[in-house]
Amino acid sequence: MPDTASASSSAVQIVAELVTRARAAQAVAARYTQAQLDELVTAAGWAIMEPVRNKTLAGIAVRDTGLGNVPDKINKNHRKTLGLLRDLKGAISTGVLAEYPDKGITEIARPVGVVCAVVPSTNPGATPANNIINALKCGNAVILSPSPKGVSTSAKLLEYIHAEFKRMAVPLDLVQMLPSPVTKESSSELMKQCDLVVVTGSQANVRAGYSSGTPALGVGAGNVAVIVDDSADCADAAAKIMCSKIFDNATSCSSENSVIIHTAVYDRMLDELIKQGGAMLSAAEKDTLQKAMFPGGHLSSAVTAQSVSKICAVAGLTRPELVNAKCLMVEETGAGEAYPFSGEKLSPVLTVYKARDFNHAFNTLRAIYDYMGDGHSCGIHTKNDAHIRRLGLEMTVCRVIVNQAHAIANGGSFDNGLPFSLTMGCGTWGGNSFSDNLNYKHFMNITRIVRPIPAREPSLDDLFGTYREKYHK
Repeated sequence: MPDTASASSSAVQIVAELVTRARAAQAVAARYTQAQLDELVTAAGWAIMEPVRNKTLAGIAVRDTGLGNVPDKINKNHRKTLGLLRDLKGAISTGVLAEYPDKGITEIARPVGVVCAVVPSTNPGATPANNIINALKCGNAVILSPSPKGVSTSAKLLEYIHAEFKRMAVPLDLVQMLPSPVTKESSSELMKQCDLVVVTGSQANVRAGYSSGTPALGVGAGNVAVIVDDSADCADAAAKIMCSKIFDNATSCSSENSVIIHTAVYDRMLDELIKQGGAMLSAAEKDTLQKAMFPGGHLSSAVTAQSVSKICAVAGLTRPELVNAKCLMVEETGAGEAYPFSGEKLSPVLTVYKARDFNHAFNTLRAIYDYMGDGHSCGIHTKNDAHIRRLGLEMTVCRVIVNQAHAIANGGSFDNGLPFSLTMGCGTWGGNSFSDNLNYKHFMNITRIVRPIPAREPSLDDLFGTYREKYHK
């Protein structure tokens, strides 16, 4: 038998065993009360938020993936989980959700079953924890498919979760992961055998999820751009943009990749960005960096989620102002394949555009998203509500972040109303089946009891009277 066939057969068997155990555990959880489910959620949250465990998970993640930095991952693990637990506190996820007597409808929350969660190397702790907690909230079992570099982090997270489960005497098989080494065959097979696929990460994995034959929730490509218009508070905007841009070495798909600045405040805004740690490259330095970052036109893994000093070393940039900066900045005028800096960079490198007016800024934004990132999200720093409203009405994005640090705000924040999440749907614009932040409601089925009510049948005149009067006199 060929090796590929043998590997495929082995993957089928391994996954089948995991899923069988998951279904047995999920059958137990499906009978849990809301209080019992909430206790599961609390246990899984404590598994990652307990300070010593959090620090350990962050250290393993950076050590084994080589992406991001430990302090920011500790902050991310804590903040994202804390916010998620806040969102879930008091939320109904089993039993009767709602009664609508006038419609004769009762809605009942039910589990989806066994969830396959495909998680990225960029967030090997926070993302699986988020998926696990949301799945458990609704009485599901979950099996992780981590990236090869993220296996060790996921394994340690499961160790911590199982330690909490043992205290509670609940089935450990509610949370499992594919055995190492995780292969494309085993991940693909898990997608086929489970009941719901949730994919955060590469577009190749997202496409695999959507083509698995199993209901899937996958994300679109990121490439966030923000506008700074002539009414913006430049100092505030620069502080927020830089805070967001450099967080965890820009591992987030919600990190600003480009900033489009109105000409009236362009010089002032650049000064503020420099005060916050940015450094502008010369034309020659930009060309040098481009060759290192985009060999063959594709983003190099050598610079992904690395520090500025590491990126400078890779590119051969030695000017002290660059090496010691928090973020590198390059000026750009166009968007598309011929302008690689207009795309997602997943590194502390910010592309800067100058706009003559807001129409020019809008058209530049549109051109960037025509190239990459359509559907995801954009941002604006402004005091002009008309500019905000235009983005909401005309830009093909699922989130418009206003006067906030984009990577901090986009996945939910304590000072905005978005659900805390590390998985952002991008709607049909981004090739996705959902357009909001992934949350616990995506992990439940709803059964509707339908009782008879008094008939409400309209007459033809109720529906067509005005239309016929207008067009069929």
